[in-house]
Amino acid sequence: MHIDFHDETNSVSEDYIDLIQRLLDFAAQKEGVTSEAELSVNFVDNKEIQVLNRNYRQKDTPTDVISFAMQESNEDEMEIIGADGPLVLGDIVISVDKAKEQSIEYDHSLERELGFLAVHGFLHLLGYDHMKEEDEKKMFSRQEEILGEFGVER
Repeated sequence: MHIDFHDETNSVSEDYIDLIQRLLDFAAQKEGVTSEAELSVNFVDNKEIQVLNRNYRQKDTPTDVISFAMQESNEDEMEIIGADGPLVLGDIVISVDKAKEQSIEYDHSLERELGFLAVHGFLHLLGYDHMKEEDEKKMFSRQEEILGEFGVER
């Protein structure tokens, strides 16, 4: 799977980026996503993610991760003809500030928190959600399963 990484904070180490690449490749295999798929992972600060959260979710507060799925469609959209290119899943935006805060709050490593947020965002790109309790159980169970099998534990 091709992942474009963009670190707007200039604070995410190559080791973390490598970990997230391998983790998302693993998650994609577990979910049956083609190796030709593409997505981006963007690392931002709390200020930037708050702007996105306000503009797209009408919540004027920083959040930890936001996903923008490209495979969602609604009835009003026209079908794109000739769109036989790679499967573009979408964008994952992670607040590094929030990841650091939450790693302290939950008493685990930043590596674990970034991995959790990346998988969480990835599952959203695939259509998982947690608006209903039943869906939340399914999504969070899948996250923990992927993280555990990969070896990123609390």
